[in-house]
Amino acid sequence: MEKELKAYPRELLVELFRRMVLVREFELRAIEERRAGLIPGFIHSCVGQEASAVGACLALEAGDVITSTHRGHGHLIGKGGDPRYMMAELAARSTGYCRGRGGSLHIADFDLGILGANGIVAGGIPIAAGAALAFSMRGEPRVALSFFGDGAVNEGAFHEAANLAGLWKLPVVFFCENNLYGEGTPQSKQAPVTDLAVRAEGYGFPGTVVDGQDVLAVYGAVREATGRARTGQGPTFVEAKTYRYRGHYEGDPQVYRLPGEMEAWQARDPIPAFRQRLLEAGILTEAALKEIEAGVQAELEEAVAFAKAAPVPEPQEALQGVYADTHGGLVF
Repeated sequence: MEKELKAYPRELLVELFRRMVLVREFELRAIEERRAGLIPGFIHSCVGQEASAVGACLALEAGDVITSTHRGHGHLIGKGGDPRYMMAELAARSTGYCRGRGGSLHIADFDLGILGANGIVAGGIPIAAGAALAFSMRGEPRVALSFFGDGAVNEGAFHEAANLAGLWKLPVVFFCENNLYGEGTPQSKQAPVTDLAVRAEGYGFPGTVVDGQDVLAVYGAVREATGRARTGQGPTFVEAKTYRYRGHYEGDPQVYRLPGEMEAWQARDPIPAFRQRLLEAGILTEAALKEIEAGVQAELEEAVAFAKAAPVPEPQEALQGVYADTHGGLVF
């Protein structure tokens, strides 16, 4: 295990851990602030799915892009999103990523290659395929990665995007975070196959299944997939088997859980598991790990203070950002 870890740059290993901790703590703090009244509306947290989000995003290169989902905070942090602007957006403040218009479900940052989270199941998949088509037509060695859940694989948008991507060998990675439930419906009651990645064969490209609780396994699978995409070999379907520790949304009674299921998955929590590996391999000391964790807490305190101090959008600004200007940009 020590030899395996030391095959990776130390800086990468440290950042994988730091971002997973940041995702987890951001989600927990957002849940806390929603209860305290700072954040309106729904929150769909990704607590438990940090390894899939962070491992996939850190496997990308700077010019690559992602599309996200209603459970997208981890993807945004994984891609380098700023927790201050994210918390402000969740709090519907004018300093948020989308000036308080998008909220939890619709954050975007084109400068970071985040083409947007999407409240529509499978809504981001054809957008990623479209970005990949643009890269292909321009001859750019860039890749689009689309995050989606197991339920999205049953949507027509997935089929249409996967079919064209396979036909045209587009540089896109279809990344399925299979947390076993489409809202409250278990996968066994919505799909006739255990591994959703086998569906990729029907579109003429490979599918692979990876342990979504192992951040390095996810990182390796996405690096391989982006390598294929960047060299003209077309798409890959990566299915990360993972699990969310909270409900579909905050307040979900979760009556659909099987007895003992949660405990079994929590025993494989990706963050303490990777923390222990780093410690045992001598990559980081206990003191260094605690320093990273303390730094994350300080960052979140700053993010909450930033959101609380920010103004709310004025009613007369409601249409700002809705229409494009003559140069094709959004008007803010």
